[in-house]
Amino acid sequence: MTPAEAPPLRRIVWTPSWRIIPSRFPPINLFERVAEPADWEAVIEIESLTNPRLRDEAGDISLVPVAERVSGPGASAIMAAFTHPNPAGSRFSDGTYGAFYAARSLDTAIAETRYHRERFLRDTNEAPIHLDMRVYLTDLDGRLHDVRKQQASAPLLYHPEDYTASQRLGRTLRAAGSDGIVYASVRHKGGKDGKDGECVAVFRPRVLSNCRQERHLSYVWDGTRIRDVYEKKALD
Repeated sequence: MTPAEAPPLRRIVWTPSWRIIPSRFPPINLFERVAEPADWEAVIEIESLTNPRLRDEAGDISLVPVAERVSGPGASAIMAAFTHPNPAGSRFSDGTYGAFYAARSLDTAIAETRYHRERFLRDTNEAPIHLDMRVYLTDLDGRLHDVRKQQASAPLLYHPEDYTASQRLGRTLRAAGSDGIVYASVRHKGGKDGKDGECVAVFRPRVLSNCRQERHLSYVWDGTRIRDVYEKKALD
C-alpha cells in the first residue's frame, strides 16, 4: 500500500476515550513503578522470582519496542492491551500484535463490549452469570488513519463478523508505522451529540496517556443474551 492508497491521516484528540475490560484482569501497577522502559525486562525477571504470576500478568513486553513504551500513572492499563494480544485476533489485529480499542463515548464502548462478550458467552454455552467490567478513561492524542466515512467505499472493513479485510489493513498500516485507525462503530450507530458511534484501534502506546479507572459495570447474561447492563456502586 502506497501513501496515496492509505486512508487519510487525521489528528484525533479524545479527552477522554472510553475503554471497558473484564474486571478479572486486575491492574498490576508494574509499569507505574519503573520509570525507565528499557529496564522493564530486567525488573520483570527479578520480581517474577518471588511472584511467579507477574510474568503472565505483565504479558509479552517484547512486543512493544522500548521507544514506544509508556510509564507512570495508569501505564499498566495502557500497556496491557499491547502485551496481551488476543490470539483469536480482532477487527484490526490478526492476533500477532496488540491493539488498544476504545470508543469516543461510554454508550459506544458498552455497545461494542456487550456484543463481543455476548458472542463469547454464547459460543461457550455459559450458564447465566453477572460479568463484572471495569471502565477506563484514557486521553488520546495522535495522528490516526481515518476510515470513518468508508462504509460505502470499503464495506468489507465494516463486515460484522468477517475481519479478513480489516485485519489486512491493520497489519499493513501498523507495519508502515501507523499509530492506529479511527473508525465508525459497527455495533453502535451513534447519537446526536457527535461523539457516539466512533472507535479507535491504537497500535502505539505513545499516543495514550492519563489512564484512570472511572466506574464498574455488571453485564447480566441470562444464558442466551446480555439482557441488562448496570453500574455497580458502593453504598454511602
